[in-house]
Amino acid sequence: MFHQARPRAGQVEARLAKVRAEVAATGTYRHTPAELAFGARMALRESGWCPANVPWRGLLVRDLRDVRDAAAVAAECAQHLRMATGDGRISPMVSVFAPDTPWRPGPRIRNDQLVRYAGYREPEEVGGGVLGDRRYVDFTLGVCRLGWRPPTGRGPFDLLPLVVETADDGVTMHPVPRDAVLEVPLVHPELPWFAGLGLRWHALPVISNWRLSIGGIHYPAAPFNGVYICRAIGEDVLADETAYGHARVVAARLGLDTSSERTLWYDRAVVELNRAVLHSFDAAGVRVEHAVEDYVPAAEDTSRPMFRS
Repeated sequence: MFHQARPRAGQVEARLAKVRAEVAATGTYRHTPAELAFGARMALRESGWCPANVPWRGLLVRDLRDVRDAAAVAAECAQHLRMATGDGRISPMVSVFAPDTPWRPGPRIRNDQLVRYAGYREPEEVGGGVLGDRRYVDFTLGVCRLGWRPPTGRGPFDLLPLVVETADDGVTMHPVPRDAVLEVPLVHPELPWFAGLGLRWHALPVISNWRLSIGGIHYPAAPFNGVYICRAIGEDVLADETAYGHARVVAARLGLDTSSERTLWYDRAVVELNRAVLHSFDAAGVRVEHAVEDYVPAAEDTSRPMFRS
């Protein structure tokens, strides 16, 4: 596929002969930088995760295949956040770390995204419930068992640490630097009381626990990002009862009848949450998409470059 798209790269037969010789000698082979970049861009296109208006050909590919140390992986993930955020000018990017080889596995990132917020289960004596993101209660408990200590004065938007696993270091935790995470406080264009809810969200969605597969080589750590779709924040996270569950709070402030789903109170609350996300991101100069055309990728073909969960 690479040589068909890049005729100037030379004859594919010569490259295949070299690859076969390398595989025979070592059990694996190494992509050229150009092959890696081409494969990563094709994988983003095939993933079904890239909005149609985000040009996959413009994906910046960071070649970090020599990085295996856990602390270095975490530091480069923080650098990915800084580079891709660009003060709100979101740039699609992938950071490709060391691959799996027959003699050594590559590093793995156990977080599903580089930036996630903690979820704390509150004791029954104070009413129970969850403070923060309900989806990450178990993950929060897990990192606490590994030694993570939540900040004093727990809040609904406490950054979870990165959990990195390597052959040499095992499972280790690394704090995500605050200066690497751009967050947008959420306000509403017409509802002054909305700011008092104290909601905010991070600007950059970076998928971090999918593996990148190119030509039989697997890169288990290859965090990549596109651009947020507004409903992925307002509807899927802030409104949803399995995450933050603020739809009912917004509905109550709007005076909506929540006694029955047939009043469509939830839908009306979701619209206002999505409006707040769009308005706030636009006001902060942070790129966010209003909608995305549904894209259904072709049936999975393991011979093609692909990100896989």
